[in-house]
Amino acid sequence: MDFLDFEKPIIELERRIDELRLSASNEHASVEIDEEIQRLEMKCKELTKKIFTDLSEWQVAQLARHPLRPKSQEIINVIVNDFQELHGDRMYSDDASIIGGLGKLGNISVMVIAQEKGTNTKEKMFRNFGMPRPEGYRKALRLMKLAEKFSIPLITIIDTPGAFPGIGAEERGQSEAIARNLFTLASLKTPVINLVTGEGGSGGALAIGMGDVLIMLEYSIYSVISPEACSTILWRNPDETEAAAKAMGISSKRLNKLGLVDSIIEEPLGGFHKNPQDTFQRIIKTLEEYLYNLQNKNIDDLLYERRKRYKAIGEFNEI
Repeated sequence: MDFLDFEKPIIELERRIDELRLSASNEHASVEIDEEIQRLEMKCKELTKKIFTDLSEWQVAQLARHPLRPKSQEIINVIVNDFQELHGDRMYSDDASIIGGLGKLGNISVMVIAQEKGTNTKEKMFRNFGMPRPEGYRKALRLMKLAEKFSIPLITIIDTPGAFPGIGAEERGQSEAIARNLFTLASLKTPVINLVTGEGGSGGALAIGMGDVLIMLEYSIYSVISPEACSTILWRNPDETEAAAKAMGISSKRLNKLGLVDSIIEEPLGGFHKNPQDTFQRIIKTLEEYLYNLQNKNIDDLLYERRKRYKAIGEFNEI
């Protein structure tokens, strides 16, 4: 289905509007039909606003995984000019769930590393549903070091349920590959911007998600574990996903209150997929602003602030 459960009342109204428009085009449109369409359009807009103004954490998680939500490849194609994809980790193989390469954001050369889920069944299989294996993280590591070598800012686009948990991935050193990336990002001598566009799941997301700035789209999520897995572990019941999502606080707004997010990019009413072009422009504007500020910083100051930023996470005072 191309809609979520809580969107059903909105979809029903939109279908009714489409039916009225179709009947109006097949015969002489009457004033009554035009007035009914306008009335339903107003009602649909008000209902959409009401539903999306008060979304639960679990509903935000569902929206972050929306089947129509633009994926990383589409975002890169729009916001990055002259993108040249680079392949392989020079050790084992090329992991299609990680896309990386060089391009330009405006007039600034950038290195982009992104997690890609795929849009249809065939592509999702090819991309392994956006779950990278060790060779994917090692490809990302190679591109990070390449960006550092030529002093090119790094932008990472995060959209993954997590690292692939298969036996082969564990045999090839999944945890080491993730840890190595974190170690490298902590001292990478070039600006690093992290952008969460959909689902930021566990260490699989964090492996390319440690930087100077964290930006999240309004209806994206970032968490140490998926709500389903958390529900299964804590409640021994996979049906407690809503309670798990609420307890973890995985939405951009909750994370922003904790001071973990630097900027939230507003999405159109109904989500990213309702008006992608508008959101693309907001992404470009936000990235350009942060790139300009970060490039003007001394690299030693940049590294000091980056390390200070992550050391401060989880700090507390006993009273």
